[in-house]
Amino acid sequence: MLTAQNISYIHPDKELLFENITFSISKQDKVALIGNNGSGKSTFLKVLAGILSPAGGVLLQSSTPYYVPQHFGQFNDLTVAGALQIENKLEALREILNGNVSEKYMTLLNEDWTIEERCQKAMAYWGIQDIPLMEKMNKLSGGEKTKVFLAGIFIHKPGIVLLDEPTNHLDLQSRELLYHYVSSCSETLVVVSHDRLLLDLVHTVYELEKGGVIAYGGNFSFYREQKEMAEQTAVHQVKEKEKTLRKEKKLMVKSLERQQRKEVRGSKKHEKEGGPRILAHLLKNKAEMTSARLKDTHSGKIEIISNELAQARMQLPEMRRIKMDFENSSLHFGKILVTAKMINFGYQNQMLWNEPLSFQIRSGERISLKGKNGSGKTTLIKIILGEIQPSCGIITRAGLKSIYIDQDYSLIKDHLTIYEQACQYNYSALEEHEIKIRLARYLFHREVWDKPCYTLSGGEKMRLMLCCLMISNRAPDVFVLDEPTNNLDIQNTEMLTSAIQEYSGTLLVVSHDSWFLKEINIGRTIDLDASLEKNVFI
Repeated sequence: MLTAQNISYIHPDKELLFENITFSISKQDKVALIGNNGSGKSTFLKVLAGILSPAGGVLLQSSTPYYVPQHFGQFNDLTVAGALQIENKLEALREILNGNVSEKYMTLLNEDWTIEERCQKAMAYWGIQDIPLMEKMNKLSGGEKTKVFLAGIFIHKPGIVLLDEPTNHLDLQSRELLYHYVSSCSETLVVVSHDRLLLDLVHTVYELEKGGVIAYGGNFSFYREQKEMAEQTAVHQVKEKEKTLRKEKKLMVKSLERQQRKEVRGSKKHEKEGGPRILAHLLKNKAEMTSARLKDTHSGKIEIISNELAQARMQLPEMRRIKMDFENSSLHFGKILVTAKMINFGYQNQMLWNEPLSFQIRSGERISLKGKNGSGKTTLIKIILGEIQPSCGIITRAGLKSIYIDQDYSLIKDHLTIYEQACQYNYSALEEHEIKIRLARYLFHREVWDKPCYTLSGGEKMRLMLCCLMISNRAPDVFVLDEPTNNLDIQNTEMLTSAIQEYSGTLLVVSHDSWFLKEINIGRTIDLDASLEKNVFI
């Protein structure tokens, strides 16, 4: 069991990240923790793991959790065994088997005679059996590091497992292994992820916000249904309040006009009857007081309704769709952009692909590059874009404009402010206020225009990059996306998906995110594992 009671966390700079986080997870429960970038999901997971100390609250755990981190830089100087915290135990086992049966080694081993066998089985399950346990972590790829820590689950056999974005660096085959583990395991799981397929395997979704968590008793698909219903209700309430406000304003105008006509009729009658001027003055004052009271009454009602409308608007979700409204590529659909004939690439006379690649890319196509980690997807992108030449074979390219969007959104320059970055793409000499209007449309408001880009999250960099492309109004002929969703939360993934859906040019995508590939309408796949081209309709 895992229980958190009123947990809060404050950054070293004294900024409150979250507070009053309370929930309880029963044995063998599988839950997801979701929230926008910056909401504190990874920090909260580290608090549960005991890596960070909360500023307040109580944690109750039936056993010590096993934590699979999102980032691995802190382990680079360790061996695989050291990162898994089994180096001393393996050394003790070797010493004992060599006849050194000292109390020190017996204590370190703690009768764990199957440790080596479990390591072999665990590493084999995740496909990393060829990586020595004494290999340094800095020699491994991101996917291999993730699989090392996933193997640690089978080695340590914990009761509670905490997973922080476990699919980020995994290829499709490894993701399938993870999905199977999550579906079939008996451990208590807490998962932070933006992977839709993974999130649909949990029992409960917790949405983390600054002031607490909201529990949804189902998987991610159930959560989305509930959120959409709540959003529809919020939109309906705003529309009803707007309707009521308009009605009340019209009623006030009609009431004041009616009172004014009554005053005019009374004044004319008094003049016609030749009444005394002092009485006319008194009647005028009385009429003005009546109009003022009438106006105050209606104004009070309008103020109440306006406040209710403001509160209703506060319940509306943040804008979820960003439109890329620049002009689309001028290339006619179906034009041949790239032709490759029997190409391959060699590193130190060793060819990258088992068989040479032959393919064509035509304008308007949506193509994914498929392959395991290390299969040469990034190399092929560089060849297609003309950054490097193949070692053998022929490749021809039509004159085309391309934009390459990598995992780190390196089109964004860290040393610039948000406003300065936007100005870098102002090719059509937009006025300052026009640039700022476009920044606001992409959720960058006045208070952040001077914020340096290096402080932005992955999702914020993605939004700024899309904003810059809109400001430039220069649509590329080819968009190349290299694992674009790896550093995005669910909301920002939806924003990117919506933007790409509106783009009508050629799309070349490297992604292991099956949901994302389906949503952006991939038409065919170049499969590097098979070293040949396949048509795949998803």
